[in-house]
Order: sequence, then structure tokens, then C-alpha cells
Amino acid sequence: MAPDSENGMLKMSELAERSGVSTGTIKHYLREGLLGDGEAIRRTSRNMAYYPPEFVDRIRLIKRLQEDRFMPLRLIREVVAQEPERAARMLEIEDRILERAIEASDAGRVSRARVRETYDVPANVLARLEELGILTPNARGYDADDIQIIEAISRFRAGGYEETIGFTVYDTLRYRDALQPLVEEEVAVLLDRLAGKVEVDRAVEIISSGSQPLRELIGAMHSKLLLAALRRQRGVSG
Repeated sequence: MAPDSENGMLKMSELAERSGVSTGTIKHYLREGLLGDGEAIRRTSRNMAYYPPEFVDRIRLIKRLQEDRFMPLRLIREVVAQEPERAARMLEIEDRILERAIEASDAGRVSRARVRETYDVPANVLARLEELGILTPNARGYDADDIQIIEAISRFRAGGYEETIGFTVYDTLRYRDALQPLVEEEVAVLLDRLAGKVEVDRAVEIISSGSQPLRELIGAMHSKLLLAALRRQRGVSG
């Protein structure tokens, strides 16, 4: 019989090299049962074993679920045991969406100087919004979402939302804090419904095409909720 390494099986050192994960971490995965029950491992002596090459992708997936999704090992064990291909598809969809978003963001940046010329928003207001993480410019300036936020604040200020009557940049935190859990839930639902059901390219198209309608939906629902709240307020006071 040919040596195991010639049959495609890998030594621990080779497994670590190909997966980019240390031998210590791989051994920990083995102890935690993340790489199966051990039946796929071929042991030739007490201190020597060979591992199937498919462990390479499995180890990479486990590491990414740990680092990118912050999943505990207990949950990762269930995922890789039941639906490893689906988990890998979810990560691929995330990567593709992020790549597309970064490309679009970098392509449409506006310099700080141009923003100051275009919008009636004081420099100290912009600086404070950056400190709060509401605006996230880089050396090339503001991205498209930053610009929409700046434009909205400029229009708020023009309409009378001023510091003298209590409106400040800190009001933006209320909306960010309310939206954050909603967005996280939205991402989880989208990935859960698309991964394994449609091809990655199609999934990316579906999510991208929903961006603008979602903005309109949120705006319209906010308007209706605001009107309903004002009506309730009037009913309480009068």
C-alpha cells in the first residue's frame, strides 16, 4: 500500500500549512469535536496520524465563523456538522456584498473641501459627527452615505433644527441606536433565506436591488408612525 501522504492524506504540519491555522488550534478543534468523530483520520502510530484534505476547508470555515461571525465553538460544532456548505455560502455572500459596497463607496467619495463648499454645515458639527462615528470619511473624503447624512443635517438646520432650541448632533445617536439591532436582524434574515437557496451572484443582486426600496419603505413607515404618534398625543392632551 502506498504511504498515506501519497493517497492525498495530510500530516498535521501539512494541514496547518494549507489551512493557515496553527497545529495547536487544529488540535483544539479536534478535541472539541469540530472535525468529526475521528473516523476520517488514519492513525499509523501513537504519535503519527494523517488527515483527509477536506479538513483544510473545514478548518478555514471554523476559523472564519469564529473570527468573522464571533460564533462560540458549541454553535460552530452544530453548524459544520449539519450544514457546512450553507455556512460557507453565507460567508461568501457576505464577502461579495462587502466587496461591492467598498467599491461603490470608494468610487463616489467627495472631498472635505467640496463638502464645506457645498453644504451649510459648520466644521465643528462635521467633526463631532465623525467623533460619534456617524460620519466615517477617509483620506479621500466622504462616501455616498456620509453625503446623504450631511445633506439631511444641512436641511434640518435650514428648517430650524438648531442648537439654540436643543437640537444637536447627539440626536443622530437615537436613530443609530434604534437602527442597529434592526439592521443586524435584517442581515441575519437575508443570509438565512438566501444561503443555499440561490446562487451567490443572484443573492448579491437581490440584496443590492433592495437597498433603495428599503430606504423608501423605512421613510414611509417613519412618516406614518410619526403622524400616528402626533394624533395620539393630541388625543391625550385634548
